[in-house]
Amino acid sequence: MTDEESRKKKRNSVIERGWRSVREAGKVQLVATCLLILVAVFFARFSWVLPGDEDAPTPLTNAAELALYDMRAWLAADLVEQDDRIVLVVYDDEALINLEKRSPLPRDALAEALRNLDQMGPKAIGIDILFDQPQAEDLELVETLQTMQTPTSVAYANVATNQNDIGYAQQLFLEDFMAALEGSNSRPASIRLSEEYGGTRVWPSIEEGLPPLLGRSMLADAGGPYERFEGYTGAIEYRRALKEGQNNGEELPEDQRADVEEPLFQTLSIELFLNLDPAVAEFVAPQIEGKYVLIGGDILDYDRVETPFTSWTGFEPSGLSVHGEIIAQMLDGKVMPAMPSWALWMMAVLVVATAALTALLEWPARRLAPLLLGLAALFVGIPFVLHFQEVDTYGLPAVGWLVGWIIAFTAVTSAARSAGAAQRSFAQGALGKYIPADIAKQIIDEPELLSLGGENREIYVLFSDLEGFTKMSHAIAPEMVAKLLNRYLEMLSQVVLDHGGVIDKFVGDAVVAFWGAPIARPDDAERAANAGYAMWKAGEDFRAEVAAMDPDLPKIGKTRVGLHYGEAVIGNFGGDTRIQYTALGDSMNTAARLEAANKPLQSSVSASREFIEKSNPDWWVPMGRIVLRGRAQPVDIYQPMPGLPPEDRQKLIEAAQLSESKHDVAIQLVDAVAAMHPQDSALRNYCDRIRNLDEGGAYVLG
Repeated sequence: MTDEESRKKKRNSVIERGWRSVREAGKVQLVATCLLILVAVFFARFSWVLPGDEDAPTPLTNAAELALYDMRAWLAADLVEQDDRIVLVVYDDEALINLEKRSPLPRDALAEALRNLDQMGPKAIGIDILFDQPQAEDLELVETLQTMQTPTSVAYANVATNQNDIGYAQQLFLEDFMAALEGSNSRPASIRLSEEYGGTRVWPSIEEGLPPLLGRSMLADAGGPYERFEGYTGAIEYRRALKEGQNNGEELPEDQRADVEEPLFQTLSIELFLNLDPAVAEFVAPQIEGKYVLIGGDILDYDRVETPFTSWTGFEPSGLSVHGEIIAQMLDGKVMPAMPSWALWMMAVLVVATAALTALLEWPARRLAPLLLGLAALFVGIPFVLHFQEVDTYGLPAVGWLVGWIIAFTAVTSAARSAGAAQRSFAQGALGKYIPADIAKQIIDEPELLSLGGENREIYVLFSDLEGFTKMSHAIAPEMVAKLLNRYLEMLSQVVLDHGGVIDKFVGDAVVAFWGAPIARPDDAERAANAGYAMWKAGEDFRAEVAAMDPDLPKIGKTRVGLHYGEAVIGNFGGDTRIQYTALGDSMNTAARLEAANKPLQSSVSASREFIEKSNPDWWVPMGRIVLRGRAQPVDIYQPMPGLPPEDRQKLIEAAQLSESKHDVAIQLVDAVAAMHPQDSALRNYCDRIRNLDEGGAYVLG
């Protein structure tokens, strides 16, 4: 007998022994094992359920699937120079201020811009502005659109598909507006974008009663290559701008590097086309001639969308630029084919079969671990390989394969080893790879914890963020980004756990945590206050650790922390697509805005008065009253200064009390403390803020 035959016989005997153990487990356990294997197959097939897939079971892993998809999209994205086929003509906040109208854009200005653009010979014009309310200049705009020589696609939406953006009365006005354009070169086009799972990753579905999508309409009018995309609803192929000093991803010599990274599309202000001087027109015309021109808003906090890149960059582009990406994808002919249903079923069955065979081997952990790691890498790696081959992996259940494998492996192992304590230990360990170990234990003991619902609780909320990490991540290899991010989140997570907090979620490099639920403790306020300061210190330790690791790495920014106390709804939330244990409410939003406020305040840790009144630490000091961005009501803020002398702390307390009644005295007190601590940037900032208060005695963050 050869060595190969001997090894094969040995493997067969091991599998036969495992199968014999399964058969001897008893009828009840065999039936249960078979059912679990079926569940594993369906989970491996349907863990990432797409809207409209009515026959699929409820998903539990969409968040992880989306995170993996976003990572694939980011890493596989083409690095491109500025696309000279498409021009964005935008009105931003500054333009609206100059036009003396906040919103919407004055239509006489738009009409004038259209007339000037029309004379410059663009291929097609697309207007991403809904004309759903009357303006005094409507007649001028309609007459302009009726006489356009350039084919022009005008934004259209209806209540049935865009109920959050348009009402019934608005739709009636919009329909009348569109009717006036019949017979001209202007026609309606849908501006509806997909918002599945809170992001715009795929083309919108094609709905009855909606005209063609804006990009399809423009290319159809201009004779562009749109036919292959006529019924396409797959992934949007987002691209990335070349980084500074790169050429198609390759490093250039230092003397050839560009100073500034160009955006994907040339963007021109609509003001450029108003009161147009002939000399300026002669200069601008070549930038418009033969181009696809998109007109719309680029306004802060309005019509911004999340893309697969948002979790990496933190940036939410305008909807207008997404329409530009869709047009570019059609011009490039990048139809990303999706995996057929039979292939997904085949992979699900294959995954479960490997789990069953592995379980039958009954290997010890030391031999099993490398195989598990290899299979996990394989299941996660296949979608990455496919995505790099320009296959649409949106809906490909990579995490589902892992979880399906675990379910099947656990089922067969349980039957082969008679379950009991071994089964319980494995299940808890397997779940612990995806959720915190303590929650995994509770779920095993009390499955009803997964039921949907929530309750109002008073909680202490913590938001943290690492300054400059997104920018730094663009300058180093993805592997190093992952290494640093994992280390950073590990350090901050340990701070939360050491202080008895609950980690709600990670958002990129941000950590969200809370105290007071599911179990409230008498000292939760003190725990949260100490954790906020300790988290900043952990961030400083991380900075030092990275600097010592590799001096050539870009410098890491400081960790900023926001703390607030308030009411939130705590519990399991979701439905047919996802379940998540989390906290919801205005208190979460306030904590997040307090974290963000640290940047303009030149501070590191900020807490609200509501938080401080509960924790009452004597090493936190009042730092004035501010109006957070996006808020109307002012917030009294406090910052930790454990080394501040008691007399200086008392001066700051008096300044806060006298800020309204004796403003000059309050300024003198703050100046006196700042003079004693000239190195403290937050105190210097406070000196400036207290001199620029609004009528309500608060400083408004710009």
